[in-house]
Amino acid sequence: MMTTKPTFQRMTAADTRAMCWLLQQPQAARRARMARLVSRLGDGPFYVALTLLIWWMDRQGGSEFALTAMAAYALEVPLFVLLKHLIKRPRPADALESLSAFIQPADRFSFPSGHTAAAFVMASLLCVFYPPVMLLALGLAVMVGLSRVLLGVHYPSDILAGATLGVSCAMFALWLV
Repeated sequence: MMTTKPTFQRMTAADTRAMCWLLQQPQAARRARMARLVSRLGDGPFYVALTLLIWWMDRQGGSEFALTAMAAYALEVPLFVLLKHLIKRPRPADALESLSAFIQPADRFSFPSGHTAAAFVMASLLCVFYPPVMLLALGLAVMVGLSRVLLGVHYPSDILAGATLGVSCAMFALWLV
């Protein structure tokens, strides 16, 4: 059963208003086509390929980056799965008959966004290890999060929670490694 605390209910009400407005815009379907492409950057294979590329191009720093990334994802993945199953917040299209998602999500629950958490793990680590790519890394992470809202599979607060989780796991992994 979904968490029913008053604060969570107020957050869901605000999220619902935002989702209804956003997904009922005339450009929603066109935006969703672009969002689908951006959202794929939030899939695991992209991060594995990027980490391998960094390791290959920067043998010394890349090895430390790869080890830290593995530690961060080893924290982030189980935490986001645990949170989803503890909170059990339904996805926007499942909670509201007036909304429909532009893609079929991988699971039933929306809080927090795993795609966003993963994107912010990678962006945070890139910012620390390779500061010149900071704006690009953070911009892509924000775009991944926004793409999940534009696709109708996450509320805005799911994205904020995913970003917070991703940054936290990256920072803890930096301390750990």
